[in-house]
Amino acid sequence: MSSAADKDVSIRGSTLPRRFSLLSYNIQVGVDTGRYREYVTKGWKHVFPHRERMLNLNRMASMLSRYDMVSLQEVDAGSLRCGFVDITEYLAHRAGFPYWYRQINRNIGVIAQHSNGFLSRFRPQQITHHKLPGGPGRGAMLLEFGSHREALMLCSAHLALGRRARAKQLAFLSELLENRPNVVLMGDLNAGCDASEIRRFIEAHDMNEPACDQATFPSWRPVKKFDHILVSRNLNIIQSRVLDYPLSDHLPVAMELELPEEAIAPSSHERLSAQA
Repeated sequence: MSSAADKDVSIRGSTLPRRFSLLSYNIQVGVDTGRYREYVTKGWKHVFPHRERMLNLNRMASMLSRYDMVSLQEVDAGSLRCGFVDITEYLAHRAGFPYWYRQINRNIGVIAQHSNGFLSRFRPQQITHHKLPGGPGRGAMLLEFGSHREALMLCSAHLALGRRARAKQLAFLSELLENRPNVVLMGDLNAGCDASEIRRFIEAHDMNEPACDQATFPSWRPVKKFDHILVSRNLNIIQSRVLDYPLSDHLPVAMELELPEEAIAPSSHERLSAQA
């Protein structure tokens, strides 16, 4: 097991396979919601611990275990409301992931520790944590699966509700991902593919989102597309779909990817340079 909390981590990476599966899921700290009025009637579950949360997390873990890399939003790093259980770590153990990483974006002590999480069957070469501009409480994790330019760079993020803040955050992420040919951005972006800031980002990085027409929110009657897996066009998408798995107020989005050969291993020129 390996974990990374709130600092940059550089570790020796394991081999990434050519083909693997991804999932992005806003889990609403394990609270299930079936209609709008439950935001009020079940609002106490966001503050106090309860048995149903752990049962719901166990059901989520069963589904997450079918995937290779999972981006989680709205997790808690171990406060009162979840019985002081680090949800990312708990799901990693329940779903059988050897590597897990979490980023605390808003620490309110024992009351709440709002976080992003990431589960992986493969160990990245490097993980960096970034606080996003445009207001407090939003962050992104950048995971690099190799040290060469063509290596896969995966960004797991939860963006702001407001358009101006999202535009600033996407501009910030654009600088981090600039000139990288094999990129994945996954998470709750709080906007659809037709939003101008999302469209600019997709076009600037020549990316693709085949599930743009599949809504993810609210889970009981989805009409909005908030959750995404955006990928560079030179990555081969085997399949992509939104799952009918309403254990949160969002539905998860899944994808199976195939990487180009150059994303797996450095070019011969880079290998010779490294040996020199």
